Amino acid sequence: MCVTNQTPIPSRTIPSPCVSVCQLDPETGWCRGCWRTMIEIASWARLVDDERRTIIQELHERRASRGSMDRRRPTRRRASQRQGGER
Repeated sequence: MCVTNQTPIPSRTIPSPCVSVCQLDPETGWCRGCWRTMIEIASWARLVDDERRTIIQELHERRASRGSMDRRRPTRRRASQRQGGER
C-alpha cells in the first residue's frame, strides 16, 4: 500500500456558465454570453464549488441589472432563414 501526502482535489460539480457567445462588453467588461469577467473566465477551472456559486449568484445580479435586452444578441440567422424560409 502506498500512502502519499497529496492534498485531495476539491470536488467541482458546478459547470461553467459559458454559452459559447464570447464577446466582452467594453462598457462593463462582462462577457455578453455568460456575464463573467475575463478574470472569472480565466480562473473558473481552479475555483472550488463555493467560489463558483458566488460567481453564479453575481451573474444573476448582473443580468438583472442590465435587463434582458442586453442578453446575447443573435448574430447568426436561423437555418430556416438561410434556406429562404424567412417569415
